[in-house]
Amino acid sequence: MGKIIFGVLAVSIMPVVLSFRSEKGGEEKINWMSWEEAVILSKENPKRIFIDVYTEWCGWCKRMDKTTFSDKEVATFMNKNFYAVKLDAEQKEDIIFQNNTFKFLPDAGRRGVHELAKALLDGKMSYPSIVYMDEQFRRITISAGYKDAKGIMPELKYVGKGIYEKMTWQDYYQSLNLEK
Repeated sequence: MGKIIFGVLAVSIMPVVLSFRSEKGGEEKINWMSWEEAVILSKENPKRIFIDVYTEWCGWCKRMDKTTFSDKEVATFMNKNFYAVKLDAEQKEDIIFQNNTFKFLPDAGRRGVHELAKALLDGKMSYPSIVYMDEQFRRITISAGYKDAKGIMPELKYVGKGIYEKMTWQDYYQSLNLEK
């Protein structure tokens, strides 16, 4: 009986312990959410939207998950400045947004594609791709291809801090004086 009570207690306090660890400088993780969750949260507390458009078979997508998206600086910045959405470009489930139903198109491409992913990427289906949107779900920019943590931070800051409203990406990037 004592082991059962201990087991239940251990399981029930685990989320508290993990959240404490994260707040105190332990492993920081991106708070990934669905499109629908981001829409709801954005109505309550507007934030820019970061959308990782990926597929299950994409090796570079998996590498970004393991390296870039597990980086503490990336995760901390993303959680503070964005609602981070994972969107499988080949998902079969419908997504309803602004009175439109986006569906899976089985005859598009070799494996089919979801209409929302196609719309977000302007039909240029390349994975991984990141779509940055403002608080009203208007697209700011699309960033295609793999990026490591060092490579993604300038664009996260460019969008997350609202710099895109004041200067072009080229001017901002040149101002950073990064080694090419």
